[in-house]
Amino acid sequence: MTGRSLRILTVVGLGLVALWMSLRAPARSREAPKFVLPDLSGKVVRMDDLRGKVVLLNLWATWCPPCVEEMPTLEALSKKMTGRDFVLLAISEDEHSEDVAPWIEQRGLTFPVLLDARGQVGADLGITGYPETFIVDRTGRIVHHHIGYRDWAEPGIVAALERLMNTGEWRLG
Repeated sequence: MTGRSLRILTVVGLGLVALWMSLRAPARSREAPKFVLPDLSGKVVRMDDLRGKVVLLNLWATWCPPCVEEMPTLEALSKKMTGRDFVLLAISEDEHSEDVAPWIEQRGLTFPVLLDARGQVGADLGITGYPETFIVDRTGRIVHHHIGYRDWAEPGIVAALERLMNTGEWRLG
């Protein structure tokens, strides 16, 4: 192997290590987007108005199979957290907002659903698909991001949310 080949191999190897490390690095918390969206009844919800509460933002669509599967777990979590400083917001990114209310009603879901037909919140958060869920602390900082299906009513999640509400610390497990 020549000196030039060795240098190229070293540079490529260091680049791959740097890429791997950046993908493994823990995400720093960032501020949640300041959105203003209507709910299913047309009432406007402002993210800024939720400061002081722990917020779960779930971005989803009616045509998304993992989203459909996840909805009952969000309903169960919503019921478990009733009366707490916790807000669950399911943000529908369906292009046809008129289809969302009947879909929700048909499934008997009772948690708040917001309409974002333009997909602005998803764009602001940099989502890559559905569902994606963000946990926001009382100060408005995103402390957890999950891509894909999850059972949001599982005891470990509930305990982590309670810990976040009580101590300001997000930790699963």
